[in-house]
Amino acid sequence: MNILIIGSGGRESAFAWKISQSAKCQKLFIAPGNAGTRQYGTNINLKVTDFQGIRAFVLSNDINLVLVGPEEPLVKGIHDFFLADEQLKNIPVIGPQQHAAQLEGSKDFSKQFMQKHNIPTAAYKTFTKDTLQDGLTYLATAGLPVVLKADGLAAGKGVLICLTLEEAQLELTQMLVEAKFGEASSSVVVEQFLQGIELSVFVMTDGTNYKILPEAKDYKRIGEGDTGLNTGGMGSVSPVPFADAAFMQKVEQRVIIPTIEGLKKDNIPYKGFIFIGLMNSDGEPWVIEYNCRMGDPETESVMPRIQSDFVDLLLGVAEGNLNERELVISDKTAATVVMVAGGYPGEYLKNRVITGTENVHESIVFHAGTSPDGENVITTGGRVLAITTLQDTMFTALQQATADASRIYYDGMYFRRDIGFDLL
Repeated sequence: MNILIIGSGGRESAFAWKISQSAKCQKLFIAPGNAGTRQYGTNINLKVTDFQGIRAFVLSNDINLVLVGPEEPLVKGIHDFFLADEQLKNIPVIGPQQHAAQLEGSKDFSKQFMQKHNIPTAAYKTFTKDTLQDGLTYLATAGLPVVLKADGLAAGKGVLICLTLEEAQLELTQMLVEAKFGEASSSVVVEQFLQGIELSVFVMTDGTNYKILPEAKDYKRIGEGDTGLNTGGMGSVSPVPFADAAFMQKVEQRVIIPTIEGLKKDNIPYKGFIFIGLMNSDGEPWVIEYNCRMGDPETESVMPRIQSDFVDLLLGVAEGNLNERELVISDKTAATVVMVAGGYPGEYLKNRVITGTENVHESIVFHAGTSPDGENVITTGGRVLAITTLQDTMFTALQQATADASRIYYDGMYFRRDIGFDLL
């Protein structure tokens, strides 16, 4: 079959790497892809939100399945676009429809959903510009620290943890009145701060059946020791030692099953991935957020641990018989180290030539923010490469991924050398 992956980051590179290994995949296309995805399939120069362009390509290239990587096309309704088109409606799209994608697209929608279906999450209230005064008053009664979340998509930057009342009131005002995060912060969710350690749990579902993929822990801050600014993710590790069988059973019973059942009760069809951001607070799972797609850089650690045919699992989602498909997970540890551009997550260097990837033998080099430039590969994004290795122990995996990242060079390159050290 012919498969189209939509997206251009490290997550899509990991999808392409895995799908290209399946005997069920005849031709693989990635739109728009990056310099690394070329080795697994054919890159197509299309924007992820160019639905008409995607339509024309899908019809002229006999595409049998579309896998959507990033959240933006899902929140903008790419799945609905296919269903509404006579020629496209029978081509499966892996990724939820627009209404279901509000689980990620609107923090307020997801909090209401969790509350309605008794899914453990932090106490919250939502405010708009018109109710700013109520929000400022509420902050005075909320405990500290307090979390402010832009309701809409803010490219992973719309969450603030405020340590003082003054800071919280100033930030809430800036978000609502001065549109600090643009349209995304026209509503703001004010949330109780949860103490604990975070992890990401990934579920594949056909809307009725589900499979729990390998869990992962990612590292958001730019600096070693989890210091500095938040980023899209500086690395990830899977499995997560503290997510033992007892904890994961709680996650399944209290979070995953009520989520799948809640979607069914609310008549919200869902075919794709549910990414559940969790806090492990004294051994109890609390949901921080939902995302309607796989995470990045977690996918780069999750995919190498899946031993079964990933295309077979995707077909299970498409055909509604995921329960009949086999999911085999390696008990080895995957570690991912993300290499970023100088200056990231602020203004960062671009168009720097990358060398040394050919020196990496024990890890997979997943490209993220790269483009081909003649014979060279150059940096184009903030997160440039994700170096992933699969090893028998966590220590060996972390050591290997870090060593292999050191074998690559470009002007201004940076990566954290302490990914996963907190878990050892």
